[in-house]
Amino acid sequence: MTYPTVTEVTGRSSQGKTRPFICRADDGQVYFVKGRYAGVRSLVCEWLAGSLAKAFGLPIAPFTILDVPEQLVRLGYSAGEPLSDLGAGAVFGSQRCEFSELTMISAELVPPQTRADVAVFDWWVHNEDRTLSAHGGNPNLFWEAGNSKLWVVDHNLAFDPDFSRERFLDHHVFADALRDVAGDFVARKLYADRLSAALTGWRSTVAALPTMWQTIDPEQSIPLDFDFAAVRTQLERCTSDIFWNLS
Repeated sequence: MTYPTVTEVTGRSSQGKTRPFICRADDGQVYFVKGRYAGVRSLVCEWLAGSLAKAFGLPIAPFTILDVPEQLVRLGYSAGEPLSDLGAGAVFGSQRCEFSELTMISAELVPPQTRADVAVFDWWVHNEDRTLSAHGGNPNLFWEAGNSKLWVVDHNLAFDPDFSRERFLDHHVFADALRDVAGDFVARKLYADRLSAALTGWRSTVAALPTMWQTIDPEQSIPLDFDFAAVRTQLERCTSDIFWNLS
């Protein structure tokens, strides 16, 4: 498969543990790009959860797999950052949002349906990485004030094997919306149908993963420790009553 090619590295984000690069590609777009520094598992999670989010109907920022030429990495540094942290080959790119990160004030402006969609989806894919309170946090959500629209980014910590219901309900920015849905049997059925429909493309989504993401070392000799079958089984629980057990 042919991917858009990274042509220029213009900077790097100082936020987040993965510290994505800011890159321009030959499709004319600017992306936040995660590569070797983020780790292969993060890239796989971004692609799988992002594809599910798109199928589910979340307002996710456009994303794609990008290709980084070997000759670009050989330059050594760009914008003062080591390009070895980016790495050559397939990387994950999310189009740069020029909007403001969600705050406690703008969170109140998010429509109830959107809040519920984000909360239910994150609950489904075991993503705790969307925290916000009066004490701060990192929601990985952006607010487009002019159009009153939310933009969703970052799923690198989805499918967390150490997912905690308690932490999610205590810290997720829209946890209250999940509680409301869990107590509404009609809403639960509607969401179960939407989640099941989003899962129908799972096989093709997995098949689209780049070959180099199936190993964790440059020599491609150490297999990625990611249990695709177990993750699918987890996702299929969306049709059962136990999925809505918040206790």
